[in-house]
Amino acid sequence: MSLPPGFLDELRNRVPISRVIGRKVVWDQRKSNQARGDWWAPCPFHQEKSASFHCDDQKGFYYCFGCQAKGDALTFLREMDGLEFIEAVKVLAAEAGMQMPEPDPRSRERSDRRSRLIEVTEAACRWFRLQLQTGAAADARDYLLRRGLDRDAEDRFEIGFAPNSRTALFTALREKGFDEALIIEAGVAARPDGGGTPYDRMRDRIIFPIRDGQGRCIGFGGRAMDPNARAKYLNSPETPLFDKGRNLYHIGPARAAVAKGQRLIVAEGYMDVIALARAGFEGAVAPLGTAITEDQLRLMWRVSPEPIIALDGDAAGQRAARRLIDLALPLTGPGQALRFVMLPTGQDPDDLIKSAGPGAMGALLDQARPLVDLLWERETEGQVFDSPERRAALDRRLQEAIGRIPDELTRRHYTDTIRDKRREVMGGWKPRAKGRGNVQAGPWPARRGGASMAPSAPRPPIPMNGPQSTADLLEGASLLICALRPECVAQIESRLERLLPRDADRAALLHDLLTGGDTDAGRRALETLRTDAHLGLTPKLIESQDLESAQAILTNLIDRLDAERAAGAELVRAEAEIQGEADEGLTWRIQQITRARHRAERPEMEERGDLNEDRDALSAQLDQFLSGQIWRKPTR
Repeated sequence: MSLPPGFLDELRNRVPISRVIGRKVVWDQRKSNQARGDWWAPCPFHQEKSASFHCDDQKGFYYCFGCQAKGDALTFLREMDGLEFIEAVKVLAAEAGMQMPEPDPRSRERSDRRSRLIEVTEAACRWFRLQLQTGAAADARDYLLRRGLDRDAEDRFEIGFAPNSRTALFTALREKGFDEALIIEAGVAARPDGGGTPYDRMRDRIIFPIRDGQGRCIGFGGRAMDPNARAKYLNSPETPLFDKGRNLYHIGPARAAVAKGQRLIVAEGYMDVIALARAGFEGAVAPLGTAITEDQLRLMWRVSPEPIIALDGDAAGQRAARRLIDLALPLTGPGQALRFVMLPTGQDPDDLIKSAGPGAMGALLDQARPLVDLLWERETEGQVFDSPERRAALDRRLQEAIGRIPDELTRRHYTDTIRDKRREVMGGWKPRAKGRGNVQAGPWPARRGGASMAPSAPRPPIPMNGPQSTADLLEGASLLICALRPECVAQIESRLERLLPRDADRAALLHDLLTGGDTDAGRRALETLRTDAHLGLTPKLIESQDLESAQAILTNLIDRLDAERAAGAELVRAEAEIQGEADEGLTWRIQQITRARHRAERPEMEERGDLNEDRDALSAQLDQFLSGQIWRKPTR
């Protein structure tokens, strides 16, 4: 439906946005300035106690400084009440006393058709409700009583019954004057393939009406009374009203509860939602008999930025949670997160609440775990990571999963969390008994927090010339810079782990840098580096740099160290292969490692010129040790 120019502006000008939002929030009168149209309240889109939600009548916009929700009155109606755009315009127009523009004939026809379909489903809902009180529904009432649902619960959730009759509902609706085609289009009856009288889709089932966010009956879910029925639960078919992948059971009451501060809980089925709501967890919803879809996820996030997925603790619940990981990762980010609760094996929310009370359910919800935990469990459960290949495969799977997250900051935090979990599980070097001032020899260096990396191959001998080799000087300079500027460690952590210092004190210092420790040996190594004549100007120079410059200098040193060690290792192997005159292959290899070393020493820079000068200033201190040493044959 198209709207004339200026209609929306006039609509926004007539209705102060605070009037629309004021129905859903309690304004903070101490912080608000009513005369200026400046309003503050706790945000209705996420749970909080402080008044971080700001509404400006003059500008006609709202903004939350907590969850960054923002928009105008129409946006608020769409996000808070789940309205379509035109529906939100109609609500605001009624508030403003403005006449809606006449829709085009096709739009008016679709709207009228939808209204007539809703009349059919509402009539069917009332008929199902009446049938629950008949003699034919005795077994259904007994079942509901065994599940703890009394008459009040039946009325609250509009539970009904479809008798075991082929045409009872169809006949009742026809007697009320509804057209046969309309009844079939609403999904409550179906036409036989061979022709004949349409038959009722729901028969011998307890009926749960499904309503949209505006409270309109759009379809039904039915639980079979016959234990041998082909489908225990059956939903209405896809209709112009009902799309099971785009709706949630109990969404309207749940949205209202979340707006009052309750949590949005996503359970598996109708009875789970009813049990939770009756126990005081009124922000409960359920997907409609299928796995959660992308549209349902987005609908959840319009209600709450962090829904809690409460799944049964059986194998099916576990599988559902893990399937949801792959669906959610490409959508997750700030304001769109998920948390998970796995119920005890063999129990659903109804069972848990009956056996242990609402407090037990609340305690589980308080311990809901983030999506990253389930990702880690899925990729590690039942596996042993006792080889570099297995660890590499794990890292690859995790990297691919995290790489699907679109928000860069969220990806970074996922990476940090996964790294911490890896450390906890895989161990690493640990300090010896207190006072010994060294680190325990271990197979590979620890990351911060004690995690280990895959074992490295034995390092080949490094050519020496004088009291220290080039590699030792580069290694010492790198460690010293990290100690002086610890904020640089995080960005180059994985490369530091591969340093593998041979000196025990330096190994202790590296361990301290990566784990945040403070050992005697590490302090001794730091003091030795500070007083090293070859590195004497390093502290003064590096402490005067900003973080970007310091990071660039450190990266350059690590690059040169890697090239130095690679060149040393290759030259040792090449020397062992020389038998008389060198062949072309050996000559080519020597040329390649020479070029690699020069690239590390004089890389093409894209940073600003003064950064080059800063890095070169530090590098100049080492140049006298770098010039040509590595290319000489080791002294024997």
